Amino acid sequence: MMSAAPRYSAQSLVAYASALLETAGMPADRACAVAEILVDGDLLGHTTHGLQLLAPYLAEIESGGMALTGEPQIVHARGAAATWDGMRLPGPWLVLKAMGSAIATARAHGTASIAIRRSHHIACLETYLLRATGQGLVMLLLSSDAHSKSVAPFGGTEAMFTPNPIAAGIPTGGRPILVDISASLTTNGLTNRLYREGRKLEHDWLIDGEGNPSNDPAVLFAEPKGTILPVGGLDAGHKGFGLALIVEALTGGLAGFGRADPSVGWGATVFLQILDPEAFGGLAAFTRQTGWIAEACRSNKPRPGFERVRLPGERGVDRHEKQLREGVELYAGILESIAPWAAKLGVVAPAPIRSA
Repeated sequence: MMSAAPRYSAQSLVAYASALLETAGMPADRACAVAEILVDGDLLGHTTHGLQLLAPYLAEIESGGMALTGEPQIVHARGAAATWDGMRLPGPWLVLKAMGSAIATARAHGTASIAIRRSHHIACLETYLLRATGQGLVMLLLSSDAHSKSVAPFGGTEAMFTPNPIAAGIPTGGRPILVDISASLTTNGLTNRLYREGRKLEHDWLIDGEGNPSNDPAVLFAEPKGTILPVGGLDAGHKGFGLALIVEALTGGLAGFGRADPSVGWGATVFLQILDPEAFGGLAAFTRQTGWIAEACRSNKPRPGFERVRLPGERGVDRHEKQLREGVELYAGILESIAPWAAKLGVVAPAPIRSA
């Protein structure tokens, strides 16, 4: 009989991550914000974008790649729109700060949009959505990284884009719809993990350097380098290509900083928008529509192989609630990747609430 995997209280993991970041030099409020976003990633099941990122973040602090103090600079602002220079400050803290500003503006004017250039990496996009939908607000969040490229345009073989995620939080009057997708068929986080573990993808979501389909992440590290395919793959990849271009326009384009500029290191260019349904048809009318659509989708007759139709984010919210109650089950190797930093910084790892 296999023993149960260890589980950790979410609170203890937040405290652990926060202590590591603070000991590394990050101010306490920012360390707490980053830690909460990372642990929320694991709570939702996005294990490549949760505490898996803590060791790389600590390395960025040590190398100077992530700034710790100072404030974002307002590059331009007019009405309900603004552009910030993130000054390479911690991405999760920056996005939460931008959300606070955008929510206040949207309450007054119905909508608010903020583009952020030169942010550090912002972790899992879905983690921010619940913070908006819980207040009856619609949120859009898009991100690109001008420093990196791993996705080819449709019909090409050379990397041009990052996976370019797009997230949307939609209130329904019940459980919200939480969309967190990429313009590519898979992510850098997953392909990097599978490559380290010597495993392959379930489908041919990659092409090698000659343009041949592959499910082996090793093609991304070979010469000539392969790439990740856009959403739609070999047959309909023009769809993902189009989405990637939209993300580039709303992030790098609106922020005025992107792939046309010299690289400044691992990070993100961000577009964030908050919409207050009360300023349009009203929140009750909005959720009457979105709630109806949500229920109609759930009750749709499932095709063979599917128990039922699930809405985007539904499984993640279920997992989030369960792991808050029963403890977080971390992906194997995550705590081990943090352990050298814990030893170096003198921070004690949390004890599991249930041992393997």
